[in-house]
Amino acid sequence: MKLIEVKDYQEMSHVSADYLLSKLKNSETLTLGLATGGTPQGLYKELIRDHQQNGTSYQHVSSFNLDEYIGLTADHPNSYFHYMNENLFKHIDIDPARTYIPSGKTVDLEKECKAYDTKIQSLGGIDLQILGIGSNGHVGFNEPGTQFGSTTHIVELAPSTREANARYFDSIEDVPTHAITMGIASIIKSKEILLLVSGKAKQEALKRLMEGKISEDFPASILNKHEHVTVIADEEALALVKTSACERVNM
Repeated sequence: MKLIEVKDYQEMSHVSADYLLSKLKNSETLTLGLATGGTPQGLYKELIRDHQQNGTSYQHVSSFNLDEYIGLTADHPNSYFHYMNENLFKHIDIDPARTYIPSGKTVDLEKECKAYDTKIQSLGGIDLQILGIGSNGHVGFNEPGTQFGSTTHIVELAPSTREANARYFDSIEDVPTHAITMGIASIIKSKEILLLVSGKAKQEALKRLMEGKISEDFPASILNKHEHVTVIADEEALALVKTSACERVNM
């Protein structure tokens, strides 16, 4: 695991964008795994800025999102389909037919889960997966206790996760209780993982991740078993990380 230390959220967003763009510009085809929420918004803004200023093309890119709320239509303002369109897709030249987000409104959710993993495999797997980390260690919507062998599946959201996401809704009662999420086994099959961590609220989670103990009670800990993980974390998030077995790079 490689750790890149940055000053703040703005620098984290800039460095992560440079990292992704280097992969983009040196690949004939690229399959990205994308995340939602507050953490990657700065990254997406940097990618949009680069596309507008430099014309970087995404015509050769396919993407798979980690998750989607169950019960929200694609046009719901809090769906992740809507989030991705507003925060990235409609501002770049990626082919909409090559952007994949699980449907939370399909009649047969189990079939949707299986089809999602099959589609990822049909494109050769994810080349670079963007991740954030929840305060309880969740990745995607894989909550503590999720089996490491899980593939794309339906999950009941933990109270802490719903509380963290309530800021995007009128009230916590409006936050869906369930989601469809790429499983831990699906995520860990990615050829490379880029984990973004920023802010005081993620200090304990990052500290626990860096301690290296692997447990299903802390889903993100599985990243310690992956051969190609890069963590970009800011000073505030790193406040409790004193030493680490990983390679540290100061920006």
